Amino acid sequence: MATTNQRLFTALEQLVSLFFETARERPFRLFFLLICPLTIVGIFSIYLLLHLLAPKPRLPYPSEKTYITTNPDGTVSDPRPLPCWFDRWRAESRLKQLEKHPNSVPEGFPVPYQPPIEPAEVEISVVVPAYNEAERIEAGLAEMVEYLDATFGRPFTTTAPIKNKNSRPSTPHRIVFKSPSEQAPPPKGYEILIINDGSSDNTVDVCLKFSAKHSLHDIIRIVTLAKNRGKGGGVTHGLRHVRGRYAVFADADGASKFSDLGRLIEGCEDVVDGSNRGVAIGSRAHLVGSEAVVKRSAVRNFLMRSFHFVLMILTPPATSRIRDTQCGFKLFSRAALPHIVPYMHAEGWIFDIEMLMLAESAPATPVLNHEGEVIGTSAGIKVAEVPVGWHEVEGSKMNLVKDSVRMAVGLAVLRASWMFGVYRRRLT
Repeated sequence: MATTNQRLFTALEQLVSLFFETARERPFRLFFLLICPLTIVGIFSIYLLLHLLAPKPRLPYPSEKTYITTNPDGTVSDPRPLPCWFDRWRAESRLKQLEKHPNSVPEGFPVPYQPPIEPAEVEISVVVPAYNEAERIEAGLAEMVEYLDATFGRPFTTTAPIKNKNSRPSTPHRIVFKSPSEQAPPPKGYEILIINDGSSDNTVDVCLKFSAKHSLHDIIRIVTLAKNRGKGGGVTHGLRHVRGRYAVFADADGASKFSDLGRLIEGCEDVVDGSNRGVAIGSRAHLVGSEAVVKRSAVRNFLMRSFHFVLMILTPPATSRIRDTQCGFKLFSRAALPHIVPYMHAEGWIFDIEMLMLAESAPATPVLNHEGEVIGTSAGIKVAEVPVGWHEVEGSKMNLVKDSVRMAVGLAVLRASWMFGVYRRRLT
């Protein structure tokens, strides 16, 4: 037994000696024979691990493609088909792979063909993700409806909206391509899509009562997800079914000042590109140092700063410069949606960052001169960060420490999945 152990020790000693001798005399040979294969195996192992860890959204159930609302007599409607621009756009995208489509962009400019999204039917769509929000959602809806009625009016009335003297009027739309649909008068009115994310309380009943009380028939539309998907999953599902010229998602608790929607529209129009793509996000960065932030616990402020540090390291340049990625008040032009929504994967708290990363990596679009001629291309969708009012609302479902750790891990997995090709801009 002792002889055997001695022989093994001698063989190991000779192997180590050979390794160091080869490393000293033929370093490049050692690199290609040992280090390089190990690196390849390590990268492949990470790729396989990401396939196991990376979130993969499920397909919607048939019941999730319907909505309910209230009838004029106050009763609840039967389930109705939920309009979906995403289904039509995806079908046209797959069809274009088999057919050659004409491109209005001159040759020499690397602009991929993208099927157009169907025209808007209302001016603004509001997506409200809701999970057990029976205690908080009514106040948020009241603030939304008051502002939307005063600014946009209702789609089924002929009377003009009552302009709120405290609201900020939107600047004129910057329409670059004059297609027939864009030459037509812009749509009017609004819709509110409430995505009930498998709530176990009476969130739906509260919303239906509010709709009946304020005569919001077929304006408030309630979509119930059969299984809880998380805030990101609820928002993504809602954005796939919006009919608005602009689409905004807002938290159900009303923490963000909804009347600042006009600021978001102005910010979006300031950065819109040649294809009418633009994003504007609400930001609470200007509140740092205010009483609302100072009163937070030291642990919460520390975790917030730590998360932003990780965010700055792991995200692409434009996204890393955004000071507040997590504010639940973001607006998208309709033309921007096909470049973001179809490729979403994250369904938890980290989904906001994936949206911003997708906007940054969006395909190129033409740049036009004052005569409407193509003079170049511009990659990515510009994002405007707009200061908005915000206040703390009790009843948050976020566990401070637990969810902060999950967000950091989720961000690392998300970024690695896009870098290693686990996630790609492809339709599934």
